[in-house]
Amino acid sequence: MSRRDLKIRVVGAKNLYSLSFTDEELTIADGRAIQVPLRQVVGAQRNDHSLEVSYIGRKKKTDPMSLTKLVGIAEDAEDDVLDAWISTLLHLAYEGMGVTRGRRLKVVINPHGGTKKGVAIFNKTVEPILRAANCSLDVIHTTRAGHAYEIAKTMSLDYDAMVIVSGDGLIHEVLNGFAHHEQPINAFKIPLAPIPTGSGNGLSLNILGMDDGFDVCAAALNVVKGLSMKIDVLSFTQNGKRTISFMSQALGLAADLDIGTDNLRWMGESRFMFGFLRGLVQFKPCPIELSYKAAELDKNKMFDTLIKRRMKDNPDDVEPQAPETDLTALPPLKYSGTDEGWTVLDVPLLYVYAGKGPYVGRDLMTFPMSLPDDGLIDIAAQPVSSRGEVLSNLGGAPKGEHYWRPNLRYIKAHAYRVKPLAPKGAVAVDGEVFPLEEFQVEAHQGLARLLSPHGYYAADPPPRPSKPPA
Repeated sequence: MSRRDLKIRVVGAKNLYSLSFTDEELTIADGRAIQVPLRQVVGAQRNDHSLEVSYIGRKKKTDPMSLTKLVGIAEDAEDDVLDAWISTLLHLAYEGMGVTRGRRLKVVINPHGGTKKGVAIFNKTVEPILRAANCSLDVIHTTRAGHAYEIAKTMSLDYDAMVIVSGDGLIHEVLNGFAHHEQPINAFKIPLAPIPTGSGNGLSLNILGMDDGFDVCAAALNVVKGLSMKIDVLSFTQNGKRTISFMSQALGLAADLDIGTDNLRWMGESRFMFGFLRGLVQFKPCPIELSYKAAELDKNKMFDTLIKRRMKDNPDDVEPQAPETDLTALPPLKYSGTDEGWTVLDVPLLYVYAGKGPYVGRDLMTFPMSLPDDGLIDIAAQPVSSRGEVLSNLGGAPKGEHYWRPNLRYIKAHAYRVKPLAPKGAVAVDGEVFPLEEFQVEAHQGLARLLSPHGYYAADPPPRPSKPPA
């Protein structure tokens, strides 16, 4: 067995530091002990007789994560002993967790996303973590709208992951670039890892959870240590054109969160609340006919299925996916042109929100029962009610508590269709504006990949109420 303890003298410190590790954690002690989970150890190297250990942690429980580099002289170990200590530590911190060291990363940075701090955040905070983990970086700054689409459409497929330093809009571009790659199926297999520098950062919240979803260090750690997780993506088809959607399609009051607030990106995520309140003042019904291919309508059954999946490492209730034989084309549309088995939701609607992933923003868990790869679309449809009822739902929106409201129609569907009943309007698809014209959406099970620390969406579902909500 390799030696697992060392003593080093850190520059500027009075006491010797003691370093030791188990299969689960690294302990650093200088009178007080700090335990660092091995998942948060990103690097270790020797320079002559000097040792450098890099890890991600918090100084206080309420602090965001940060990179720490501990550098010192190992006073009681020969170079071969020190090399063996480093090798064993890194093996446990990477291969022991099923992670490949030194990942090859394609990094796409949007200098203009959100509050326009993406470049500075990457240079100051993210890149040092990736370098400490010995990752190789191919970095590109986008220069115009559609640039990320072009990058993804033509890129080489020999990367271990693609890092998106931006908000959710750039992820939409990248996935549609993959869809038009000469090998789209293989392109979709490259895992995406967002670094949250946009306005809403919904995908990062879904991967990392409410506590870490806006923490760029936690996101960088996921780039280094996250495991590939299959996710569904959706085909949004309108006027014969097919667009890939990964997050949401919003109509009515829900669309007001995005549409018309693009010029308010300087407000950060607050612009979504502004758009919601503006739409609430107008309080216009959503003039559409919504029909769907239902998979599940029972909210209690959806909740039980999600809890069951969360308790299992290898879920057995997901339909097996057939191997792809044609790598040069997207999966065919299963429900285009079919009229049997569709249900029309025959009530006036205030808004419709449909998509994948619980969060669309920090203040709104829209799809609390969403699963990454069940091959289904979650649809939240709110019948026309009163402003007071809509406002009463607002307080529980960050935790998805509106899900249990009897008046909210929550549907899991294989596909859905929308027919407009008025000549004007718009649809927000992953935040991008499309005209309110007839369209259809269906899911492609497990087509794309994300890097994830958990293997599931990191959002706790709203607990089942002991009595039905009013």
